[in-house]
Amino acid sequence: MTHSLEGRRAFIKAMMAAGGAASGLLPSIARALDIPAHRRTGTIMDVEHVVILTQENRSFDHYFGAMHGVRGFGDRFAILAPPLPGAPDRTVFVQPNQQDGATPALVAPFRLDTVRDFRLYRPLGTPHGFPDSQAAWDNGRLGGWPKHKQNQAMAYFTREDIPFQYALAEAFTLCDAYHCALHLSTNPNRLYIWTGTHDPQARGNGPAIDNGYDGFEDPRGHGGYIWKTYPERLLDAGVSFQIYQDMADNFSDNPLVGFRRYRDARSAKSGPDAELVRRTMTTRTLDQLKGDVLADRLPQVSWIVAPTAWSEHPSVSTPLQGAEYTAQLLDALTANPQVWAKTVLLINFDENDGLFDHVPPPAPPARDKANPARSIGSTTIAAEDEYHLHSQSAADAAYLGRPYGLGPRVPMYVVSPWSAGGYVASEVFDHTSVIRFLETRFGVREPNISAWRRAVCGDLTSCFDFARPDHRNFLKKLPETRALSERASILKEVRPDLPPAPAAPIQEAGLRRRRATPYALEAYLAEAAGEPMLHLVNDSADRAAVFHLYCRDRLDADPARHTVGAGERMLVPLGQEEASALDLFLLGPNGFHRSFGGAASRLTARIETRGRGMATLRLENRSELPRTLEIRDLAYGQPSRRTSLAPRQARGLSLKLEKSHGWYDIGIEASGMSLRMAGHVENGEASYSDPAAYGAATMRSKTR
Repeated sequence: MTHSLEGRRAFIKAMMAAGGAASGLLPSIARALDIPAHRRTGTIMDVEHVVILTQENRSFDHYFGAMHGVRGFGDRFAILAPPLPGAPDRTVFVQPNQQDGATPALVAPFRLDTVRDFRLYRPLGTPHGFPDSQAAWDNGRLGGWPKHKQNQAMAYFTREDIPFQYALAEAFTLCDAYHCALHLSTNPNRLYIWTGTHDPQARGNGPAIDNGYDGFEDPRGHGGYIWKTYPERLLDAGVSFQIYQDMADNFSDNPLVGFRRYRDARSAKSGPDAELVRRTMTTRTLDQLKGDVLADRLPQVSWIVAPTAWSEHPSVSTPLQGAEYTAQLLDALTANPQVWAKTVLLINFDENDGLFDHVPPPAPPARDKANPARSIGSTTIAAEDEYHLHSQSAADAAYLGRPYGLGPRVPMYVVSPWSAGGYVASEVFDHTSVIRFLETRFGVREPNISAWRRAVCGDLTSCFDFARPDHRNFLKKLPETRALSERASILKEVRPDLPPAPAAPIQEAGLRRRRATPYALEAYLAEAAGEPMLHLVNDSADRAAVFHLYCRDRLDADPARHTVGAGERMLVPLGQEEASALDLFLLGPNGFHRSFGGAASRLTARIETRGRGMATLRLENRSELPRTLEIRDLAYGQPSRRTSLAPRQARGLSLKLEKSHGWYDIGIEASGMSLRMAGHVENGEASYSDPAAYGAATMRSKTR
């Protein structure tokens, strides 16, 4: 991995060679990179402007599953799925064809090869309403994507297809654990970006579970939503803001039109209501934004709403048009280097459409449909306002009691002088994280954000290094062209052909610089009060963690989700019978994984940090019999070891993690039991992505 100016020039030239789709757009990225940060305090207070562009309907795997250094197709711990004919030991990367009896019977993620067929930039859209999204998520099993979203939901792009998006991610910081707020459509998700909620408790004429109030119509007859929005709070606090949009063509993507105060204020001539409308309900284009930048009057907070053709929405736009719009926005923001030096640009996507993503979203515990009072899992953080409790139709009533979110992963680019350098950020975020970042910088709190989301999702500050911004330059002079974007604008939707047989998608090899995360997690087996227990430990200082627990022998059952607050521990009873024949698969944030097989409750194994690049594997034989353990490094080339433990004996073995950049993957075998422990040891510093996380998708379960 190269970090020199020459290496960056080589990168730009490689991107140019990859295809003309990006060559005319890359200068905007280069200009943004060339401008150093205005460093006054070395803290977030140096940020004077935050600009938020929310594009439409792309999942993370759909855009970046094939990119190196992120949690993509090379994820070695993809969740397991119930067996199917022809796939008895599959992961969620293999799904049944939506058409029973069709050939092929199974569908895996497949490339939209636009080099071969340019029309594939605009494949058919997919369903993305509440019932089909809940059905595809399948309460955490993620097992129904083609069935409920159609086969093209499994399609993805590569570097050759979307070179501008790859260039932007490699120039700045890309989040690979950023989730949309809900398993829902555009308007409810955008409400979280502008208000922090969609009113699940129905206190303000919600919940919003469709796009019914994305215009000035009144389909439910209540006159509009009545809870307070974040622009109102900014107005009250004297923080300047503006929505830049074309009111005649903003693809109905300004959710504030659904609120009664904004509707009623359209006729106001003066006062706060008139000011609110001026800043949120008027046309103000990118050219006017550029004028504001040049005149040094860019507001403190700006939201950008793209016109339909530039929105990146699968059915009406393309990645090429979205790239051109993003480039135009970067050109506008960098027109005055003194303004860009104090600006953060956040580019996210409101929801995933119906497009597949393989990572289980953190969510509160499921509720037993037969007994809604029983949770399948547990939480130390209040989550009562995270559930679907107020139905509006028979279709959504079938999912009463389900958690609303978090939804699937969507891309988030963090673009600024403080986030340059080609990093990946793996802390869990969602749309409320955008408001949390504004809270942190401008001090205007949003009480609509639930306690559970505040605990689980970060505030985006870990995506930045305010004290040491990256000032290295890219090559500046690149050719200009918009021909491919214009060519894409006249495409019609096409149904992409499925490959004749499912094939594992490939993730690029290579490391990526990585932002530090706040997680310090552990999970181990030990008795408590005479009962075998799974101990879930979260020693993180300020971030809750959601653990997803699957049983290999009951993969058709809902997984148990356990939310453990910062600095807290949780005991999960196993039962005597289950403890003697375990087959558990546990996932947490930041690549955390544990697998327990056989009589593993007789052995406690934990990772203890011992300083930079060093850790200890702490082992304890909890049985009355001696045990000989075979300990293998499963990914990073360390030699195998054998150790013996007398009854009730404990021992520590040193681990050297410098060469693997803090990553570990350890298999422990003994008579009648097996353990696997994988994850990353954090030290508060930036590091590198998992060197083993690339290659073919894990289509079959090989994670024991």
